Amino acid sequence: MQIEVKIGALIMDPNSNTPIVVLKGVDSERILPIWVGAFEANAIALEIEKIVPQRPMTHDLLRNFIIQIGYTVNKIVISDLKDNTFYAKIELSDQEGATVLFDSRPSDAIALALRTDCPIYVEEEIFEISGQSSQTEEPVFDTEEPVQPEEWPDLID
Repeated sequence: MQIEVKIGALIMDPNSNTPIVVLKGVDSERILPIWVGAFEANAIALEIEKIVPQRPMTHDLLRNFIIQIGYTVNKIVISDLKDNTFYAKIELSDQEGATVLFDSRPSDAIALALRTDCPIYVEEEIFEISGQSSQTEEPVFDTEEPVQPEEWPDLID
């Protein structure tokens, strides 16, 4: 079963100084933290804040390409967790309704989902594997405020 999620927070792991996307269940209190790279976090942060870069980013190019060939992004699914690495799938459909699945890194899939306004899902087993199964409390992080988009370029430099 797939659980629909939304982005609950984009924060920095104070121990590793690595960005974390925290996914939160739409109809539940389930949470899933996913550590992502700085460039992907920047792409996600820019879209969350609706900041338009001077030139299209890679995820914008991908969205534009999908639209130009007549496909629609139906959903993305965080589909697996192996050896502390998350895996995702992007589901597309053509004009006749035929679907195609593409493997993706979760961070890229999330950045694309934000740009195409499609839902994000997580396979239920992933919550169980990650140890966040039915917690109703927030994950234990240092209570650092979400990073503002202006701070990401400093992180990248």
